[in-house]
Amino acid sequence: MRVLHIGKYYPPVAGGVERLLADLGEALERRGVRVAALVHQNSRGLAGRRPAPDEWPAVFRAPTFGQFLYAPLSPGFPLWLNRVIKEFKPDLLHLHVPNTSVFAALAIPRARRLPWVIHWHADVGGMPLDRRLALAYRLYRPLEQRLLRRSRAVIATSEPYLQASEALRPWRERCVAIPLGLDTRRLTRPDEAACARAARLWGGDGLRVLAVGRLTYYKGHDVLIDALTRVPEARLVIAGSGEGQARLRAQIARLGLEQRVTLTGFVPDDQLSALMASCDLLCLPSLERTEAFGLVLLEAMFFGKPVVVSDIPGSGTGWVVRQARNGVLTTPGDAVSVAEAIARLHASPEQRWDLGEAGRTALSKLFDIDQTAVQVEALYARVLSAQAGNPGIGAGIGTGTGDVA
Repeated sequence: MRVLHIGKYYPPVAGGVERLLADLGEALERRGVRVAALVHQNSRGLAGRRPAPDEWPAVFRAPTFGQFLYAPLSPGFPLWLNRVIKEFKPDLLHLHVPNTSVFAALAIPRARRLPWVIHWHADVGGMPLDRRLALAYRLYRPLEQRLLRRSRAVIATSEPYLQASEALRPWRERCVAIPLGLDTRRLTRPDEAACARAARLWGGDGLRVLAVGRLTYYKGHDVLIDALTRVPEARLVIAGSGEGQARLRAQIARLGLEQRVTLTGFVPDDQLSALMASCDLLCLPSLERTEAFGLVLLEAMFFGKPVVVSDIPGSGTGWVVRQARNGVLTTPGDAVSVAEAIARLHASPEQRWDLGEAGRTALSKLFDIDQTAVQVEALYARVLSAQAGNPGIGAGIGTGTGDVA
C-alpha cells in the first residue's frame, strides 16, 4: 500500500498537526505502508526540497512565499502535487485540512483518479474570534464541501468534534472518529545542559506552570496571564512563537508580571522536553474549537504532568482529559476559573501526582501512535476495497463511532 499525505508543514516546524503527520507516517511505515508527504517549505523562496533517496517517509517540500490568513502562499503547489503523484504512484491520498493547498487535488486529473481520505483537524467556519476568517470562509466553504463530496472517508480527531462540526454534518455517513496518538520514541529525557537552561527560564521557586503553543488569537494565553495575577505562588513559562508575542509582552508589563512570566519564543525539542519534565503542571487555556484536540496534552501524559484545560464545547480538549482523568477542566476565557484550578493543584501535590500517573496510563492504553496507525491502516484497506468494488463515493466507509476494524 502506498499513501501520499498532503499537509501544511512538517517538522521541524512546530505544531500539533505537523507532529502528528510525522508520527503517523513513521508508524504506518513500521506497519509496512509506504508513505510520502507533500508539504510546504517553511522558508520563503523559489527552491523547494526533495527527499533523500533513503528518506522514509519521503517528504517533498514545495516552495512558498509567506502566508496570508494562516494559509501558505505556494503557487507552484499544484505542479508539485502532479509530479509527486506521477513519481510516487500512490494508491490513495490522505489530505490533512484545513489547508488551502489541498484544493489543488480537485483540479488535477491524476489526483481525481485516486481515492481520498480527509483528516479533519479543525473547522474553519464558525470560529467567532477572528472576523477575517469568517469573511474568508465564504470563499473557502464551497471548495471545502467539494473536497468532502469527493472523499471516500473523513477522519475526525474525536467524537465530540465530529458531532459538533457543521461542515461535516452532510457527510456523517463517511466520517469516523480516530483519536490522535503520540510516538513516545521521539520523546527523550532531557540531558543536564537542557535541564540547566530550563531552570534559568523558571527563574526561582514557586509552582511551575507551562503553556506550549503558537502565540495566536485562540490559544488563550492572555487569559492565563491574567490568571497568574490571582496565584502569586505560581511562575509561568509560555513556549512558542507567533504574531501575538508583542501583545502578550505588553500585557505582562502592564500587569507587572515580568519576574513571574516568561515568553521563550521558539524552543527546540530537547529544550521543550526539559521544560515539560521540570514543570508542575501544563495549562492549555484555548478559547474556541480551532483547538480541536491538543496534542501537547499527550506529551504532558508522557512526562506524568497534570493538566489544566479549557473545556471547549464541541472540541476534543475536554474529551481527552475525561478519557485520561489527568487534569482539571476550566471555563474557556475565564481567568478566575483557570486561577482556581491552578491554586487547587498547587495546594495538593498528592493530587498532582495522581493525575500525572493517570495520564501516563492513559497514554499507553488510549493514545499511543501505533494504535492510531492500526485504525488508519484499517480505514485505508476499507477505502481501497470499496474502490475496487466501485460503490458510490464514500458509501459505507465511515461509522462515526471510531470503530474501523
